[in-house]
Amino acid sequence: MDIIASYGTILILIAAAVGFFMAYGIGANDVANAMGTSVGSKALTIKQAIFIAMIFEFAGAYLAGGEVTSTIRKGIIDAAPFVDIPELMVLGMIASLFAAGTWLLMASFLGWPVSTTHSIIGAIIGFALVAVGTEAIQWDKVGGIVGSWIITPAISGFIAYLIFMSAQKLIFDTDAPLKNAKRYVPLYMGLAGFIMALVTIKKGLKHVGVDLGAVEGYALSVAVAVVVAVIGKIAISRLNIDPKADKQMQFNNVEKVFAVLMVLTACCMAFAHGSNDVANAIGPLAAVVNIVENNGEIAKKAAIAWWILPLGGFGIVAGLAILGKK
Repeated sequence: MDIIASYGTILILIAAAVGFFMAYGIGANDVANAMGTSVGSKALTIKQAIFIAMIFEFAGAYLAGGEVTSTIRKGIIDAAPFVDIPELMVLGMIASLFAAGTWLLMASFLGWPVSTTHSIIGAIIGFALVAVGTEAIQWDKVGGIVGSWIITPAISGFIAYLIFMSAQKLIFDTDAPLKNAKRYVPLYMGLAGFIMALVTIKKGLKHVGVDLGAVEGYALSVAVAVVVAVIGKIAISRLNIDPKADKQMQFNNVEKVFAVLMVLTACCMAFAHGSNDVANAIGPLAAVVNIVENNGEIAKKAAIAWWILPLGGFGIVAGLAILGKK
């Protein structure tokens, strides 16, 4: 307790530094999740991908990053054993950030895609085991997180299958794939815009003081979807396409149409990544700040300081801009 009272400001500054360091590693390593397919398919250049990711990663981190943060901050270890020794919790969270951030930086420098979530959760569990023991771990919560690592890919794969099969039936297996691509791709774009808008409205705008009801939220999301679909249709109409091409060439032209869709889905993926994985950096940081600001008391519920989410967002942007190319 004396450590927190005497060095509270210094501890927050150190935690902020290693939190930024961790966020930097997240941006450097995980940007490939959002932009790798777009760059690999040549829908975007690396510079364009980084520029787009900078905008949407930061937006996702700032607007919708608070939800997962609470899980990382207090959903892995039990705070009860640390009530009498809160400084151990503070030092442990700082150590976890530094350890995970160092590993991410090494992996990113070598071009290894690794999991930032696995890294920080493993680090937090490791410090708790050393500091207190197995009783400090909320194994049921950890089990749920580990389960999500299995369920999430399965759900993603199933949704991807449905989308691909719909595109196969509506576009590729038809006699006029190019015509149908122009007709249906804007609808896919509108769906992507609807989902991203809904997440932002329902989860993100509360951070900036805007709290819309369910009806208003869905109505605004539909409006955004319509606007995105119209913009997509206009963008597709301006593509350099030969309408008299044979079927094989039509498929080549269809790729150009889908490239427009891929840019939008890359934006959505970057937003989703920023909203989810920023918690890996700012969750432990938020725990440190809350403990220090409450004079060593480990509060069950506490608002995230206003500067923490932007710090995580800027860290991700810096990492992806400087080292994300690898």
